[in-house]
Amino acid sequence: MARVAGVEIPNDKKIWVSLMEIYGIGEAKAKEVCESTKVDENTIVEKLSEEELDKVRGYIDKNLQTEGELRQKQFRDIKRLKDIRSYRGIRHKLGLPVRGQRTRHNAHTRKGKSKPVGGLKRKLEKT
Repeated sequence: MARVAGVEIPNDKKIWVSLMEIYGIGEAKAKEVCESTKVDENTIVEKLSEEELDKVRGYIDKNLQTEGELRQKQFRDIKRLKDIRSYRGIRHKLGLPVRGQRTRHNAHTRKGKSKPVGGLKRKLEKT
């Protein structure tokens, strides 16, 4: 398996599909990388020469934020919103939808399993 940006990409797929295994690279970015480095995007990874792989690695390292540094940036951005107590930061902290979705009938993926409301019914004690 070839190693690009600290990730083992699959050898049995086309290069643009394999690049999508890297966090931060989607379909458009993967095709952009292939176009910029002049590597045929339909070539299978194991058939690429070491020189072509070095071009791809170099381009990704210089021009794209991927993996750990992208995850850290997102974490810092959300932490900043929480620290300044913005509306979006408060929604992140409470685990509610951030982008204006309704929560009355939906948003179960963000809110989690529904919790019953009300007190416990107690058994009457015999005296």
